Amino acid sequence: MTEKTTFTRRRILTGGSTLALGGATIFAANWFNVGAQAGQDGTLTTPQAHEAAVSGDITLVDIRRPDEWARTGVGQGAVPINMLDRDFIEQVSAQVNGDHSAPVALICARGVRSRKMTARLQKAGFTNIIDVPEGMLGSGAGPGWIKRGLPTVSKK
Repeated sequence: MTEKTTFTRRRILTGGSTLALGGATIFAANWFNVGAQAGQDGTLTTPQAHEAAVSGDITLVDIRRPDEWARTGVGQGAVPINMLDRDFIEQVSAQVNGDHSAPVALICARGVRSRKMTARLQKAGFTNIIDVPEGMLGSGAGPGWIKRGLPTVSKK
């Protein structure tokens, strides 16, 4: 005789809770960019990005939204360009005078959007895109621009 599996409400709810918890964990890991690493493989830490931006070695682009810039300010040396603008790629290109081989670093809140936009700019022909995975607010790559006490400028 084979054992028959019965699905009780408790078993179904427990399984559903486990799935929901797993999904929430994955969402949180992505939101906080837990697996990110800064300072290697084409990335910069926030202090490295700040130093390179103010010295003119890179063009640092803050790709967040205007409401985010208003809340935290924009990192000193960074150029605010909203990644949602229809002409985002053209605006970035204008910052480097059309030189798609010039080093451009991207920063967002936690490094998730900058990673995605790095791929988008590479697809558009940019060959020297650098991610700042710590972001302004911190991630798995590090504490971020704000917590490190790096200077910001007001952007309203």
